[in-house]
Amino acid sequence: MLLVEDDILIAKAISIRLGSLGYKVSLAHDAQTALKYAETTTPEVIIIDINLPGADGFSIASRLHAMKPTVTTPIIFITASKIIGLRERAEKHGAIAFLEKPFSAAQLTEAIELSYYPKTA
Repeated sequence: MLLVEDDILIAKAISIRLGSLGYKVSLAHDAQTALKYAETTTPEVIIIDINLPGADGFSIASRLHAMKPTVTTPIIFITASKIIGLRERAEKHGAIAFLEKPFSAAQLTEAIELSYYPKTA
């Protein structure tokens, strides 16, 4: 699983929580790192913050879906933004879920389970 989140504290909190539930999480804090990681490891699911430095989550998702290794990888968008229309944009970019911060661990794990992502032991 790849988490693309520029806020280090939020990234760490999500990673620790998902790790405690048995998920293996890799972190990327910017678009370039996320794309390089996805190209070389093919994550089973990608969680992307919409507001990132250098590129927004939607442009990252478009690039990921254009890459052979991640063309069908499920994407979950997360955001703290309350801008109208973000959910619809996320759906147009193939989101399996759209979560507004703050969200609960249960909401996130439910979204991950939608992608049929297997837990690691």
